[in-house]
Amino acid sequence: MAARRKKAQQAFAMLTPVWRSKDLRTATKIRIVTAVLLYGSETWRVTTASTKQVQTFINKCLRRILRVYWPELISNKDLWIRTGQEPIVTTIKRRHWKWIGHTLRKGERNIARHAMDWNPQGTRKRGRPRITWRSSIQKDLKEINMTWCKAKRAAQDRQKWKAIVDALCPP
Repeated sequence: MAARRKKAQQAFAMLTPVWRSKDLRTATKIRIVTAVLLYGSETWRVTTASTKQVQTFINKCLRRILRVYWPELISNKDLWIRTGQEPIVTTIKRRHWKWIGHTLRKGERNIARHAMDWNPQGTRKRGRPRITWRSSIQKDLKEINMTWCKAKRAAQDRQKWKAIVDALCPP
């Protein structure tokens, strides 16, 4: 994670002329940051530490884009309101569920769809089991009193699935 963060910081530093540009709208600059940083986040195993690091980096990027520097204090919530952003945990969770719906609507023979139901066999290491991507998904479903089988059926209806995503990740 530290290596990825360092690369992201270097890439962001290289784009300083873009961030200072008067020709690009602020909304465009923000979309670039979030799109690049959250690429592939649909399949991430979300932990508190990883989301905190990503949120901190995004806040730093937003402050630089808006040219909010040290003597001028602004809370993170005010920063998000100014830029029209939501907490990164909500964004990643929403992307997870949209991707799950998309994958569950694929054909029966699709390998990504089969991977959703795959259950690895064998023994685990000693100690508390790690929180897996699948267990976090099942925990979210449990919050809205839904099982994985019901979710698979609901994903076939796009309108119903959008309602489920909105229930899981309120805007």
